[in-house]
Amino acid sequence: MNSLFNSALKQSSAIRRDLDTFAESPATTSAALQGQIAASLTSLSRTVDDYSSLSKKELIPEKQEKAYERVKKFRTELAEYREQFDRLRKEREEAQSVTNRNELLGRRPFAATPENPYAQSSLPQSSPFGNPSSSSGTGLSFGAGPSEYHRETHALREQSFFASTNTQLDDFLDRGRAVLADLGQQREMLKGTQRRLYSVANTLGISGDTIRMVERRAKQDKWMFWGGVVVFFLFCWAVLHFLR
Repeated sequence: MNSLFNSALKQSSAIRRDLDTFAESPATTSAALQGQIAASLTSLSRTVDDYSSLSKKELIPEKQEKAYERVKKFRTELAEYREQFDRLRKEREEAQSVTNRNELLGRRPFAATPENPYAQSSLPQSSPFGNPSSSSGTGLSFGAGPSEYHRETHALREQSFFASTNTQLDDFLDRGRAVLADLGQQREMLKGTQRRLYSVANTLGISGDTIRMVERRAKQDKWMFWGGVVVFFLFCWAVLHFLR
């Protein structure tokens, strides 16, 4: 039970450090740290549950009461950690939402550019669909004007946004794989702990059976000793009585 308590203390300290790091810059914190905190919270919850189960089997009342107080403290800290983690994630999502909106709907290089990158408030004079009277007599003009620059700018922004989105998705996938690997390692560690507990329980059970067998053998030897003493005295009395 002490090993579970020490493990819970280490996990709680690690979560506190990660949350402090997250709180320093919620908007720029990587998804990897978020995944690590989520996995640590899950692991701490399981450790506290295991510690609570063992504390119920404690035979000494003082130690059991102390274990209950520790479990209560761990559960309170776990609830606080989860609340802080949810709040920091909301702050990060809001900051990213504002950043993405500014990137997509930010101020254009020209004041005449509309919010919609494909909308035009008016057709340029050089457009073939403009006022025909303003066109030159030699034909329609297809020169590259400010509208072409706007289209290229918006196309580059969209491409940059899609590239950033793909990078973030790759980051989430990589972090998910790392979290899955961490959970696998924690599962193996918990299995090892369970096997050790079973081994200790079996050892205690075998020791109990051995002690009971020794006690039974001692009783049998005692009865055999006293029975031999009685038979010896009867034999001596018979010898003295019949041979005298």
